[in-house]
Amino acid sequence: MISKLHYITQDVENASHVQLVEDACKAGVNWVQLRLKNKSYEDWKTIAEEALAICKKYNAKLIINDNVALVKELGADGVHVGKQDMPVSKAREILGTDFIIGGTANTFEDVKLHAKSGADYIGLGPFRFTTTKDKLSPILGLEGYQAIVDKCREENIVTPIIAIGGIKGSDVGDIAATGVYGIAVASAITHAENKKETVKKFMQHLEYDTLKTK
Repeated sequence: MISKLHYITQDVENASHVQLVEDACKAGVNWVQLRLKNKSYEDWKTIAEEALAICKKYNAKLIINDNVALVKELGADGVHVGKQDMPVSKAREILGTDFIIGGTANTFEDVKLHAKSGADYIGLGPFRFTTTKDKLSPILGLEGYQAIVDKCREENIVTPIIAIGGIKGSDVGDIAATGVYGIAVASAITHAENKKETVKKFMQHLEYDTLKTK
């Protein structure tokens, strides 16, 4: 089962990625994407091992960004591949059917390709400008999501679509109303004063609004 709320770790000054994973899981997140940049394989492995142990303790899924080899070696729950990374089809070839594979999309063509290639979910964005991504694709906004979700319905594409990119708590109702499956956030949880309350509100919004649009 794909969660409707994905938390993505990020580089921040006052906390390690492992600490961010622990804080998010304590707050009630059940799906974590470990997103590391510019790390050696060994450093990545050390951090991922700790993150995986925390996720197991809290019964949360751990998805590792980009690093298919590490996912296979550690037995993490899955991998998320970006637009400049390995194609979903290649990741599926390496990992087989026992791992979750997500892919990044910015257009309906991207979504269609990932769905055809066997992605379990698709991260579609960005919703608005975000500093967590270096090479940002064109901003989609609510109209962009609505247009892509409508096309998916027309072509019977049912792969869960996760909205991503600068999403705040106040955006969730409107985004969910477009018919996307869920959302992925980083800063909205990382920098929340009360993470538990923030996660709770996100989940309430997603459950209610998604049910309302069906």
